[in-house]
Amino acid sequence: MKANLNKVLLDIALNLSSNQHSEAQYQLLIDGIDKVFPCDASALFVLDQDGFLTPVAVKGISTSILARRFFPATHPRLETIMQSKQPVRFGADCELPDPFSGILLSEEAELDVHDCMGCSLYVEGQLVGVLTLDSLTVGAFDDIDPVTMETFAALAAATLRNIAQVKALKAQNKKHKSVTQTLIQQARLQKGEMVGLSPQIEQLRTNIATVAQSDYAVLITGETGVGKELVAHSVHAQSHRADKPMIYVNCAALPEGLAESELFGHVKGAFTGANSSRAGKFELADGGTIFLDELGELPLMLQAKLLRVIQQGELQRVGSDQHLLVNVRIIAATNRSLEQEVATGQFRADLYHRLNVFPISVPPLRKRDGDLPVLAGYLLEKVRSQFNIPNLHLHPKSLTWLEKQSWPGNVRELEHTLTRAALRAIQQQQQMIRIGHFDAGLGSSDEGIFQDALPNESQAMRGLVESYQKRLIVHALNKSNGTWSQAAEFLQMDRGNLYRMGKKLGVEA
Repeated sequence: MKANLNKVLLDIALNLSSNQHSEAQYQLLIDGIDKVFPCDASALFVLDQDGFLTPVAVKGISTSILARRFFPATHPRLETIMQSKQPVRFGADCELPDPFSGILLSEEAELDVHDCMGCSLYVEGQLVGVLTLDSLTVGAFDDIDPVTMETFAALAAATLRNIAQVKALKAQNKKHKSVTQTLIQQARLQKGEMVGLSPQIEQLRTNIATVAQSDYAVLITGETGVGKELVAHSVHAQSHRADKPMIYVNCAALPEGLAESELFGHVKGAFTGANSSRAGKFELADGGTIFLDELGELPLMLQAKLLRVIQQGELQRVGSDQHLLVNVRIIAATNRSLEQEVATGQFRADLYHRLNVFPISVPPLRKRDGDLPVLAGYLLEKVRSQFNIPNLHLHPKSLTWLEKQSWPGNVRELEHTLTRAALRAIQQQQQMIRIGHFDAGLGSSDEGIFQDALPNESQAMRGLVESYQKRLIVHALNKSNGTWSQAAEFLQMDRGNLYRMGKKLGVEA
């Protein structure tokens, strides 16, 4: 033996409980083997989930091998080692090709005359890797004690198992942190309960209850501000996945160039700035639900990749050649007519039909018979609680006036209008919200804008809405000295979303 066997075994055993990074632990194991056995080269391989052997540490072999993957079927010696639970020796006269031919560091290796030995590494009956030894001396491994060899094989297997478990725990911890962080960021989406007594809302509740317990994809449609997010949360809350995360994705806000990474994740080095591997939204939602809001904004290229996930439950991180399986329930929402988008080639027909398994249409506020007083009371209660003003009330004439409005912005617009009017009443130290207080909402000049937007002849709703959106953005920019961030604050929306909307509508600062 080259060195004291007990000392080497102790070092390797201590290595099992060390906190060194995996590469150092692998190399320490190989260095220990080199000290004990009469070998000129050695290599440690890990068996990955695709059936390839990946070298993780070498001695006496060019380190270029660490960038390779070996498929056992094309390397008979490695395949023979894997098929045996006992150490396998290949003599100098063995005709099987050597996987290391030409990459041993010794010049004598060019003679290609040497002894080889290999061990398969098992943990609880499962093959986890392979250990190989090479010597330029013929017959070098003839007198090796089998027990010593099996001891090192057991220690090598234990090392691989420990490192794999630590990596899995770290990955799981990282995923849990990502999920927690995502859920915290999405807490703001929990905007309350579904309020209303109208037949339209009762039908909506029935539709939600009907589909919630299944795993079918749900496509939620409706105008801006009707409460599509609330419907999505209600579907998830009533499903058997309610104890798992519901991950929110705003398809309109996915950053250009990084959208695929956001959805499907990436591996370290996949692109500039990818300093570490990262799970995408679909991985974070594994076992739970993913909510794809503003689905109509998703680029066609990503629509194709999304279709693959829906069909096969399979995704691929950016920069990786491995496929990951996920179990995710998909809920999507859009204020667009996807049927028209399909007809114009802006949305994939196959994806539309995959998502449109159970469509849910959320009614606009103007079609919810008798719901406005109930909603106004609910929303005003939120203002009372927020500002600790229990005696703030809505004047009956103001309620009548509110019921006469068309509410193109639906419940969201109603909430903002009531909030502004309430703040004005509070500022004037009044406990009754009157019609005059709505000058900050739908009254005076703003009401004129709405009246101007109403057509006298039949026109497409989408064109009217986009025209009004454009006027609003121009108005906000004029009040903000042409600054997009200030305009976004004025309109109480995300700057990126506002900029993209303005760019689409041809608005320039």
